[in-house]
Amino acid sequence: MKFSDVQKPSRYVGGEYGVPPMKEDAKTTFCMCFPDSYEVGMSNLGIRILYYILNDMKDVRCERCFAPWPDYAEYLKENSLRLRSLETGTPLADFDIVGFSLQYELSYSNILYMLSLAGIPFRSADRGDEWPLLIAGGPCVVNVEPVADFFDVVNVGEGEEMLRNIVAAYGECKGKMSKAEFLRKINDEIEGVYVPSLTSFEFDGGRVAKIDAPHKTKRVFVRNLDETYFPDKAIVPTMELVHDRAVAELFRGCANGCRFCQAGFIYRPVRERSVDTMTKICFGLIKNTGYDELSLNSLSTGDYSGLGALIENLRPLVKEKNVRLALPSLRLDTFDSSFAQNNRLSSLTFAPEAGTQRLRNVINKNITHEDIVSSVTSAFERGFSTVKLYFMMGLPTETMEDIEGICDLAYEIKDLYYKHRTSKKDVKINISVATFIPKPHTPFQWEPFDSRDSVSEKQRYMRGRLRNKNISLSWHDYDCSLMEAVFARGDRRLSAVLEEAFAEGAVFDGWTEYFNFGAYLKAFEKCGLDFGMYLRERDEDEILPWDYLDMGVTKEFLLRERRKAYLAQCTPGCNKACSACGLQKEGLCRVNR
Repeated sequence: MKFSDVQKPSRYVGGEYGVPPMKEDAKTTFCMCFPDSYEVGMSNLGIRILYYILNDMKDVRCERCFAPWPDYAEYLKENSLRLRSLETGTPLADFDIVGFSLQYELSYSNILYMLSLAGIPFRSADRGDEWPLLIAGGPCVVNVEPVADFFDVVNVGEGEEMLRNIVAAYGECKGKMSKAEFLRKINDEIEGVYVPSLTSFEFDGGRVAKIDAPHKTKRVFVRNLDETYFPDKAIVPTMELVHDRAVAELFRGCANGCRFCQAGFIYRPVRERSVDTMTKICFGLIKNTGYDELSLNSLSTGDYSGLGALIENLRPLVKEKNVRLALPSLRLDTFDSSFAQNNRLSSLTFAPEAGTQRLRNVINKNITHEDIVSSVTSAFERGFSTVKLYFMMGLPTETMEDIEGICDLAYEIKDLYYKHRTSKKDVKINISVATFIPKPHTPFQWEPFDSRDSVSEKQRYMRGRLRNKNISLSWHDYDCSLMEAVFARGDRRLSAVLEEAFAEGAVFDGWTEYFNFGAYLKAFEKCGLDFGMYLRERDEDEILPWDYLDMGVTKEFLLRERRKAYLAQCTPGCNKACSACGLQKEGLCRVNR
């Protein structure tokens, strides 16, 4: 097989505009790996930030590597080549440190896929001092246990300072101490570091019986975003990305407290960048990249306190450079239809999440039916004709009445369009329904994952009710959601399952055409484990696999929120009242300022 036979070769050649000079004499070499394709990984903002931070360090060279598509993997194997970095073509095994960004659970098999192509042993216990140090970071490390056996170090929290500290410590200790000595040193001295080999577990059937850890690992987070590095530049790829645009981060955290949303809890508290800082970043990004689209990112963009002032500051950029502003993650109660219209959008996306007000109260969505009606009516009056709505099924306390509510709402929105439309176009309503997945560090971390029969019944009902030319319905594959649920709340025994599943052909699990549920069924059988034990409801007093972590938000608060959910009681957002989640002691809660 020749390289010319490979699809999308620009994934593998590097040389993009914006790549910083590579230091040939760097004391420490770091390869930043993303266990998915180039176009997915290069869309990730965290990768962009950390890449430039490490390359700004004096004696550090940071390069990139992404999971190759299967055709390129075949090319590597047929030509006896190892997986290499994009910038200098250095084999991964020759780097001092190899870091993986874990953004979603269905990318786990690709960790082994990339290590296999690089010729690096999977397990930390099998890698001596001659092998690179393997680091994991990203949102999934709030329960890293399913892949813990593969990593030497886990970076828990936001990486700007912590990763820099780990890499700097490595440079100082390189050649002076063994890997084991270095791991003990950073475990003791750098906050946010978790070393899996220093923590052991005892199991009793499907439960964790005991965790023996040196200490609680405390999540690290940036306190002042205005004083934290954010690049006003970006690598401009030579191929189209999933999110092919400049990205500026408005703030971190979310004040709303939706009980199903892991990000809303693990990124607390809310920390904003000032309007002046954001203005400088935005102008710099467009100047240095040439993009004609700029995304203003956050978990809930409409909640940015300076949004109006920032948009006003960016008007010259929009006008003179013909730049389109994108606001993802708008809540229904913060939707500004005039802004959307000014940015030439043809469709809008909203996330009611549940079909009835009762269930929206259960999940603490804090939007009303009136908010939904008002927002879509305003959009229709301004000329919009396409609306996408996101919902979940399998939520705690859900009944068929809640599923019926999804269908009722779809038809109500259809009728609103024809009552308020300003054009002759027919309305298009796209309904997407995901299966709820209980995630660690949320009030719903104890909940069960919905059964196959239950989900199938709900899907059949919706398919029958939503037979209309103006309404389309889609949902996530149940088996994919099931495996995500298993890994989300799994324990360290799943490392062996992953190895077996990879040997059976599991790779690119997040891609429908490659997901192989049969490989996981065989792997569980070989390992003597029942995946059902990871899907069950957890007792409130049992030890959870991630209990060695201190995320700032206390378990007592999460339990209070779970009990309020069963009473369908809402908790006000952090910008309205302090609910004493545990982070108020940091003095950064918005309501206290």
